[in-house]
Amino acid sequence: MPDPVHSKGLDSEGYIAREGSLARVPAVFRPVVSAARERLVDVFGARMHSAYLYGSIPRGTARPGRSDLDLLLALRHEPGDADRQDARALGAALDREFREIDGVGTLLFGRARLLSEPERYDLGWFVACLCTPLLGDDLAEHLPRYRPDSLLARETNGDLAAHLPRWRERITATGDTEEARRTLVRFMSRHLVRTGFTLVMPRWRGWTSDLYEMAGAFGAYYPARAAQLRAAAGHGYEPVGDLAVLRGYVDDLGPWLAEEYARVHGVKAPRPE
Repeated sequence: MPDPVHSKGLDSEGYIAREGSLARVPAVFRPVVSAARERLVDVFGARMHSAYLYGSIPRGTARPGRSDLDLLLALRHEPGDADRQDARALGAALDREFREIDGVGTLLFGRARLLSEPERYDLGWFVACLCTPLLGDDLAEHLPRYRPDSLLARETNGDLAAHLPRWRERITATGDTEEARRTLVRFMSRHLVRTGFTLVMPRWRGWTSDLYEMAGAFGAYYPARAAQLRAAAGHGYEPVGDLAVLRGYVDDLGPWLAEEYARVHGVKAPRPE
């Protein structure tokens, strides 16, 4: 069967188009976005080079009371403990004040790392294609354009095998806490679905951040595993606190996906720490 050609998520030249914009932020979320913009300046000041939104809010698909506010900050230096503490405090304050969001997640990186050669097809791609500028000078102007090819697949998600031992430790650490398991199911489900999608992305020839569409693209090439990834997509949106789901991820789906990914695209280049 010939591979389908997709233009979804790509510009007219076949590069991945930036998926979000401030214009797509739903009206109900605009007050919290405005508050975040103002408070980031107050809290981080000269430490911050630029700030970005990512996730469902700038894509326009967020659900009031269910979606979180996702932020990425590019600092002028590598983040330290004080930066992380300030980010957590700011996020907690926004979460308490705005019932429209269900939590705030903030990623912190130094500007130099985001623009570094080792991160060009990982964090650099993330900023250029999945992040919406909120404050400061847009780092995307210093980054290349990206195609949905095997290089991008390898450097974004080709490290699943390295994650699995840590995932097993995190499962053990949850104990009998259902809420902790639910959080972990959501995280692992999304990671596995995105890994499954990028496995086939060069053949699918497009980009999407919709978990069900990702699972559908994967299933067209791996029908024997299609039901597993579609179930994971559902858990990515509506997580359950089921230990059996987590065990299935680290004992079956995850190891298979890591092995197949390495066979098709190779292993992600190690990052200097």
